[in-house]
Amino acid sequence: MRILLTNDDGIDANGINILAQELESNGHEIIIVAPDKEQSASSHSITLHQPLRILHRSENRFAVTGSPADCIILAEKVVLKKPVDLVISGINNGRNMGEDILYSGTVAAALEAMFLGFKAISLSLASYIDQKFETAAYFMNKMLDNGLHKLIAKNEVFNINIPNVDISEVKGIKITQVGHRKYQDFVKEQTDPRGRKIYWIGGAKPLWSKEGNTDFKAVSQNYISITPISPDFSKKESFEKIKNWVNEFSHEGR
Repeated sequence: MRILLTNDDGIDANGINILAQELESNGHEIIIVAPDKEQSASSHSITLHQPLRILHRSENRFAVTGSPADCIILAEKVVLKKPVDLVISGINNGRNMGEDILYSGTVAAALEAMFLGFKAISLSLASYIDQKFETAAYFMNKMLDNGLHKLIAKNEVFNINIPNVDISEVKGIKITQVGHRKYQDFVKEQTDPRGRKIYWIGGAKPLWSKEGNTDFKAVSQNYISITPISPDFSKKESFEKIKNWVNEFSHEGR
C-alpha cells in the first residue's frame, strides 16, 4: 500500500521512524509529512496568521513548520502527487485515550485526513518511559496485513492504543469505548526568578475509570485497544426535549 505517515511528536521522533521502517520492510510505500518539531496537545489547530514552510528532508520525507492538521492539509494539497491508500498518525509518544483524544494532535491529524476523504488511523503507545515502539509497529503491520484498514468507514477513524510490553506479552485485541480520566493536581503553581507566580498545566498521573469496556481497561490488561471514533457532536437524543421547549417558547412569544 501507499501510506502517508504523520504525528504530533515531530518528524525526528522515534515512533514515526520505527513505524516507517517496519512498514517499508514489509513492502509498503511510505511518505512522511510531519511537524518539524513537537506539537503535542495542539489538538485540531491550523495555522492562519503566519506562513508555513515545507522542508524536504529526504526522499518522501517532508517536515512542516506547523501543526499536525497543517501537515495533512499540505500533504493533500501540495506534497502528494498521487493518492494514498491510508493515513496513519503515530506512533504517538504516550497513550491517546479518554478525553485526551480531544487535545491530541495525533488524533486530530487522523481526523483531518478523514475530513479530506482518506481512511485514517491514529496509533499510540501507552507509555512515556522505556518505550517499546517496535511492539506497536509490529502489530500495526500485522493488522494491516489482515485488512484492518478495509473496515474503516466514511466519517470514521480507528483510534488504536498499544500496551507498552514485549510482542509476546500482548494478549490480543479488544474493541473498546472511549474511557474517562480525571487529573489530579492539574495546575502547578510556581514562582519565577523574580518572585512572580507562574503556572504549569499538567499534573500527576490521571485517575482512570475502570468501569465498562474502555480503552484504558483493555490496555491495562495488555490488550490492544481499537476504538472507532467519529466527530459527530450532535446529541440527537436531546432534540425532542429542546423541540418541546422551542414550541412553548414560540407560543408564549406570540
